[in-house]
Amino acid sequence: MPENASDLDGRIAIARKNISELMEQATGASGAAVEESLATRLNEQQDLLNDLLKKREAMG
Repeated sequence: MPENASDLDGRIAIARKNISELMEQATGASGAAVEESLATRLNEQQDLLNDLLKKREAMG
């Protein structure tokens, strides 16, 4: 089922919140493994956000 603008807006807000929370965690993180894990999760969320924004932009 195609997403509507409201659904996408909600998912975009969640992705932005996740990125913000991961950035806060990264600020206090120490240790290579923890930092790498946070960086991976941050990249995944940023990729998701970029995809959602492209879909939203295509809707007008």
